[in-house]
Amino acid sequence: MDKVVDSAEQAVAGIPDGASLAVGGFGVCGIPSALIAALVRAGTGGLRVVSNNCGLDDWGLGLLLRAGRIVRMTSSYVGENKEFARQYLSGELEVELTPQGTLAERLRAGGAGIPAFFTPAGVGTQVEEGGLPWRYAADGTVAVASPPKEVREFGGGRYLLEEAITADVSLVRAAVADRHGNCVFHAAAANFNPLVAMAGRVTLVEAERIVEAGELDPGAVHLPGVFVDQVVAADPEDRRVERRTVRVPAEAAAPVAPQSSAVTGPTITKSATPAGTEN
Repeated sequence: MDKVVDSAEQAVAGIPDGASLAVGGFGVCGIPSALIAALVRAGTGGLRVVSNNCGLDDWGLGLLLRAGRIVRMTSSYVGENKEFARQYLSGELEVELTPQGTLAERLRAGGAGIPAFFTPAGVGTQVEEGGLPWRYAADGTVAVASPPKEVREFGGGRYLLEEAITADVSLVRAAVADRHGNCVFHAAAANFNPLVAMAGRVTLVEAERIVEAGELDPGAVHLPGVFVDQVVAADPEDRRVERRTVRVPAEAAAPVAPQSSAVTGPTITKSATPAGTEN
């Protein structure tokens, strides 16, 4: 079955207002930027989004957030997005902050059909006790707080019950996909994208390169096409660097004081030893 569609706009056309989305990527690495941009242009709103973070102020999910299209985020951290922090603290956005490993496992469990699991992450913290602010009121008080979690003991240890995550639609970016939807991810882009893909009832993939069925080595496939509904071509240059770090040019570096070429050893002073006791 050929799953390739002509455009990102065509792929996202069926996403309704109020849909739940699982979105791949880590920081701005491996994010489905073409599908997100198409959603912005489509005007779809009231979205409940599950993603490790929310992109940048002017990139990725940050574009949907800035346009007021997201009402709830389930994430592990705020990241470099100031608008995310502003909306959360002002009560415009509901945010469920989840330990990063727990978030990954909740998505994996959702894709595997496991409704819930127990984990030691968060034991003895406010994650267990409840009361984490999910949404603030305009006056700064907590309008919606996280509930306490069920705790059980296994092998003498305490564990929290976490529920799996599934989404109406998953948005994913792959390095390569074939026309049957089999996908290969590059480096760190494989962190969340496969888990997100499996957790969606409908999964849309944008791929930097699309090949014919049979061209991919089966052993190289990270995500089988059975989890994918549609594939769209993405611009391989459509990327951002979240925080660029460069070396200081050699000529701008502080001068280093020259060192003497003479090699000297440590000075050892022998203390006086009473006669007859020296070995």
